[in-house]
Amino acid sequence: MDKQSCYHCGDDCEQVSVTYDEKCFCCTGCKTVYEIFASNDLSYYYDLQESAGASPIEVEGKYDFLDTPTIVERLTDFNDSDLQIANLYVPHIHCSSCIWVLENLNKLNPLINSSQVDFPKKTVRIHYNPTQISLKEMVLLLAKIGYEPTISLDDFDNKKKVTDRSLTYKLGVAGFAFGNVMFLSFPDYFDLSSSASTGGEFWLNEYEILFRWLMFAFSLPVVGYAGKDYFTSAFKGLRSGILNIDVPITLGILVLFLRSTFEITFNLGSGFFDSLTGLVFFLLLGKFFQQKTYSFLSFERDYKSYFPIAVTKINPSGKEETTQVHDIESGDRLLIRNEELIPADGILLKGNAMIDYSFVTGESEPQQKQSGDKLFAGGKQVNGVIEMEAMKSVSQSYLTQLWSNAIFKTDKSSRFQTLTDSIGKRFTVTVLSIAVLASCFWLYYEPSKAMNVFTAVLIIACPCAIALAAPFTLGNMLRIFGRKKFYLKDTLTIELLAQIDTAIFDKTGTITSTKTSTATYEGMPLNHEEASLLKNTLRSSNHPLSRTLYNLLAEQDIYPLDDYDEYLGKGLMARKGENRMKIGSADFVGNTDVKGLLDTAVHVANNDSYKGRYIFHNQYREGISETFKAMSKNLRLAILSGDNEGEKSRLEKLLPKLTPLYFNQKPEDKLKFIKSLQEQGQKVLMVGDGLNDAGALAQAHVGIAISENTNVFSPACDGIMDAIKFKELYQYIQASKKALKIIRLSFLLSLLYNSIGLYFAVTGQLEPVIAAILMPLSSISVVVFATVTTNLLGRKLK
Repeated sequence: MDKQSCYHCGDDCEQVSVTYDEKCFCCTGCKTVYEIFASNDLSYYYDLQESAGASPIEVEGKYDFLDTPTIVERLTDFNDSDLQIANLYVPHIHCSSCIWVLENLNKLNPLINSSQVDFPKKTVRIHYNPTQISLKEMVLLLAKIGYEPTISLDDFDNKKKVTDRSLTYKLGVAGFAFGNVMFLSFPDYFDLSSSASTGGEFWLNEYEILFRWLMFAFSLPVVGYAGKDYFTSAFKGLRSGILNIDVPITLGILVLFLRSTFEITFNLGSGFFDSLTGLVFFLLLGKFFQQKTYSFLSFERDYKSYFPIAVTKINPSGKEETTQVHDIESGDRLLIRNEELIPADGILLKGNAMIDYSFVTGESEPQQKQSGDKLFAGGKQVNGVIEMEAMKSVSQSYLTQLWSNAIFKTDKSSRFQTLTDSIGKRFTVTVLSIAVLASCFWLYYEPSKAMNVFTAVLIIACPCAIALAAPFTLGNMLRIFGRKKFYLKDTLTIELLAQIDTAIFDKTGTITSTKTSTATYEGMPLNHEEASLLKNTLRSSNHPLSRTLYNLLAEQDIYPLDDYDEYLGKGLMARKGENRMKIGSADFVGNTDVKGLLDTAVHVANNDSYKGRYIFHNQYREGISETFKAMSKNLRLAILSGDNEGEKSRLEKLLPKLTPLYFNQKPEDKLKFIKSLQEQGQKVLMVGDGLNDAGALAQAHVGIAISENTNVFSPACDGIMDAIKFKELYQYIQASKKALKIIRLSFLLSLLYNSIGLYFAVTGQLEPVIAAILMPLSSISVVVFATVTTNLLGRKLK
C-alpha cells in the first residue's frame, strides 16, 4: 500500500487523515489553508511546488503584544499615518511556491498594498495601511496560511544591522588602479618608450614622464585606502609582540611604493607600481573569496533570539495586559499559554504545568509541575494555560545569567593563532635575515647596489602567494561544506576544526532525534480487548506522553468509551463494558514496586490488575555507533548531558567501550568541563543543540550546533550542521585536516617562486618586468592549485 502524503505539507497522513476535494490532508489546519488558497484563486501555489506548505499552528493570544504601539514602532521599518512597512523573518520560506504566495498576499487581503520576498534572507517586506489592517492582523494572516513569522526579543533590541561593504569598495579601487597601471606599463614591458633608436615610439617618449606620474597617482588610493587594513594589522601585531603575515606584506607594499616613487622622482626607472597595485588587488581578492556568509543563518544568537518580546501580565485587579519582557519585575503575575515560553524564573500558581526544558537543560521529557513548584526561564509550557508569579527579572534569571560569562564577549580569532600567522612569523624573520645579509655582502663588494638589493629582496619576497593560499583553500572548503549542509561561521573555524583532539557531545537533541521516540513494553502481554481499550483511552488525552504512545501503538478500531477521566499529574482512567483501564504513574495504577527508577514510563493496569509498563527511549540518530567508533580511533570522546542516567545502559551499548558519560550537567557545569580540558592542553570540539550548551559551545575551540531545521533557533556557535548529516561529521573533520595540508603544499609552491625571485634580488638583477611576471604568476598558480585540489577533495565528501 502506497504511503499517503498530505497534499498541502507532504507529511504522513497515515495516523490522521482528512479528505477534502478528493485530496488527502494530515490535519484540518492544512485543509483550511488549501481552502483559503482555493477560494482566493491561489491554487497555482500547488502547481509550482508539490507539498510546499506547512501546517498552521495555534497562535491564539500569542501576538497580543502587537497591539502595543511602542512595540509596533520598534518592529516596523517605516511608520506613518497611512503607511507602515514591516520586514518579517519567515523561516518556512524555501521554494518558488512560498515566494509566489507571499508576494500575492494582497489577493488574500486587499488591504495589504504589496509584499516582496528576500529569498536568501527568508524575509518578506510588507507595505500596508495601518488604519485598515494592523501588524497583528497581518502576522495572524501569515500564521493562518502556515507562514508564521519569527518575532523575538532580538528583533526588539537590535533594530538595524548594517552590512559592511568596505571590502568590496577597496577591491574595486585596487582593481581599477591595477588595470590602468598595467595599461600604462606596457610600453616599458616591450621597451617601446626607451628611445627612438631602439624602436621606441615618439609619443611614448614624449609622455613617458607623464605616464609614470599617472601610475603614481593611481597607486596613492591603493596604498592609502585599499591597503590600509594591512598597515593596521601589522601595527597591532607588532604592538602585541606578534610577527603576523601582514608584517612582511606591509613591508613589501611600503618598499614597493617608496622605491617606485624614488625612481620616477629622479628619473631612474619606471618603478614597480604595476606589482604594487597587483599585489594589493590579489590580496583583497583572497579576502573577498573567504568572506562567505550564510545570510539565512545566524551564528551569534543568544537567549534574546529565543525569547518573546512580550507576555501577558495579570494586574492586581485581574485584568490581562501585555507587558514587555524587559519590564517584568519580581512579584508580577504572568499568564503563560500553550506553547509559550516562560520568560523569567518564578513559581507556578495555577494550572496543569507540563514544561519542556529539553532546549534549556537537556531533559528529554516534559516535566510535570504542581502549584508551588519552581519554574525556570526558557522552558516551554506544552499543556494548556498556566499562571505563575515571577520571582526574578529576565536578566537575573538562572538561564540568562549564563550570558554574563566573559567567554561570550571574547573573540575566538584573538584566542587562537592561524596557520598563516604561525608561518608568517618564521617567514618574516627569514626574509629580513636574507635582506640584511645580502645588503651586507653588497656593502662590502659594491656599496652602490646595497640599497637596491635590500629593497629588491623585500619586494620579491612579499608573501602574496602565501597570503592567498589560506583564503582560497579555506574559502572554497567553506562553500563545499555549505553545499553539504554543514555551515561554518568563517575560515578560522576550519583551521581550528582540523586541530581538535577531543570531541564532547550533548545527548538530548544532539545525538538523539527530537522528532521521534521509541517505547518498549515490559510486563504481561495485553490481549486484543486490552490493547484496543489502551489505544482508545490514549486517543482522548492531550498529554505529550499519551500522544507519543498513541502514535507508537498499532492501529485499533476506534469506538466511544463508556467512561473517561483524566487525573492531573497522575494519569487516565477509562471504561468500556466490563473492562476498566488505568494508565499513568506507578502509584496511580497501584504498583509501588517500581519507585525510584529513572526511566520515563507509562504504567498500565486493567481491572485493578497491574499489566506492565511502556518505557520510553530516545531515538538515536542514524549511524551514531559507526560515527563514534570511527572517531574514537583518533579523538577522545565524551557525553555531557543535562538529562538523568535513564539512558546510560543504552548509551554504553551504542558507544565505544569506556566512553565517559556525564549526566545531570547544568549549563555552567558543561562550560567548566570544557575549560578544564583546555587547561590540560586538549583542543576541544563541542557538539550541542540547545541553550544549555551555549556556554560550552562558546568556550570550546569549535562549537557545532546540530539542528533538525537550520532555519529555526540554534545557540551561538561556530557552525551549524543539519541533523541528517551527523554521521558525516568525522568525514568533515578529516576534510578540514586535508585542507590544511593543501595550504602547506601551496606554501611550498609559493616558496619555489620566491626562491627564483630571491636569486634575481640578491644578485642585484631584479628588473620591473621580472617582478611583474613572477609576482602575479606565483599568486595565480597558487590560487589555481588551491581551488582544484579542494574541489577534488569536496567531490569525495557525502
